[in-house]
Amino acid sequence: MVPQAREPPSITVFFPCYNEQENVAKVAQQALDVLEGLHADYEVIIVNDGSADDTGAVADRIAARHPRVRVIHHPRNLGYGAALQSGFRAATKDLVFHTDGDGQFDLAELPPWLPLMEQYDIVCGYRLNRRDNFVRRMNGWLWTKMTCRLFSLRLRDIDCAFKLYKRAIFDDLKLESTGALISTEILARAARKGCRITERGVPHYPRIAGQSTGGNLKVILRAFRELWKLRRRILSEP
Repeated sequence: MVPQAREPPSITVFFPCYNEQENVAKVAQQALDVLEGLHADYEVIIVNDGSADDTGAVADRIAARHPRVRVIHHPRNLGYGAALQSGFRAATKDLVFHTDGDGQFDLAELPPWLPLMEQYDIVCGYRLNRRDNFVRRMNGWLWTKMTCRLFSLRLRDIDCAFKLYKRAIFDDLKLESTGALISTEILARAARKGCRITERGVPHYPRIAGQSTGGNLKVILRAFRELWKLRRRILSEP
């Protein structure tokens, strides 16, 4: 029997950007190249989270040249979680994928994940040979261990910014986190709804331009404060 050809994917790809003027064009072009190669029904969304540099202007120029690219501008920096929430709300396709606008992942890794969506609701990446300094790697490992224990999750890298979802799971998924806790909240709430989650490794590359904010002490302390409140809220919900 000849196997039936799969329908071209219907997919939204978006990425949050904060002061990524040197990276946003590269990431957007990667997304366009991959999606065109898939002959997908697609859209690309750039979420400019109140950048103080020329990220917004660069993103607008990209959108002006490519009709399938849209830009969401936050009037000020609202946080990583708020940027992800904007992307999820704006997505219109059947699948939604997000990565970061810093260029530390290769979007060519995405196509082999698409057939997994026949079995799963969420595919989470975990970073292979994570290219960050020792402190960030250790903090990420400890954070993943702690959050997975608190929410009964089995994941290797909860904050890896390479994730693919069925968009429909967000139709009734209440999200509150506006900061670094957002990935934990999405996965904890999705797991309680019975969503099927799997993981796949994805190569990680050094940041070659711009500056990361993920290791900011204020961001880390805020995430820890909010973590316990989130756990109480989720466990108290029916």
